[in-house]
Amino acid sequence: MKELSNKNNLQVLHEDNHIIVVNKRVGDLVQGDKTGDKPLSEVVKEYIKNKYNKPGEVFLGVVHRLDRPTTGIVVFARTSKALTRLNELFKNRETQKTYWAIVKNKPLKKEDKLIHFIKRNEKNNTSKAHIKEVPDSKIASLDYTVFKELTNYFALEINLHTGRHHQIRAQLASIGSPIKGDLKYGFDRSNPDGGIHLHARKLVFIHPVSKEEIKIIAPVPNEVIWNAL
Repeated sequence: MKELSNKNNLQVLHEDNHIIVVNKRVGDLVQGDKTGDKPLSEVVKEYIKNKYNKPGEVFLGVVHRLDRPTTGIVVFARTSKALTRLNELFKNRETQKTYWAIVKNKPLKKEDKLIHFIKRNEKNNTSKAHIKEVPDSKIASLDYTVFKELTNYFALEINLHTGRHHQIRAQLASIGSPIKGDLKYGFDRSNPDGGIHLHARKLVFIHPVSKEEIKIIAPVPNEVIWNAL
């Protein structure tokens, strides 16, 4: 894996005629919203337009999203054919997603499978993880392993089985291990950059056109605690 570009602070992890994969930074918005801030999708479009001298509007399909305070892998489709097939892959969970998270409170078990029922609160844009099913909740499942003990923190590797709103953040908070910097889910103070220590580290999927297996690994942000890993 090589870094192809750092223009516009854009770290491209994989690029071909049908897809482009970038390493999202803290604060990057994947797709436009009511804030009016320039989204990552527009930055990627500009990168493609400039690199290939494309006239007119550049096609770019948003396949999935990452929360604004998180970092890591984001996949975009460069063709409509790729977008349709990638949408199916993500919808049918035919991808392997691995995240890294830094927490202060060590989970009771070194490794475990967490199953909760996630209920989203649209008003304050949060989700709550319940042990039992409640009205309008959706089942959420992940596996975690504590893979490194740092001076004051613990590093978890998480394999995601479902893709619910704020799932990892809500599930880890529910076992008493909120993610570093995540005030919304019970961490006691924010990070200086306003982000949280949650990183979409690895993604494995079948290429929508070539049918080859694609494995992407995103370098962690250049920051003291991440660098300790």
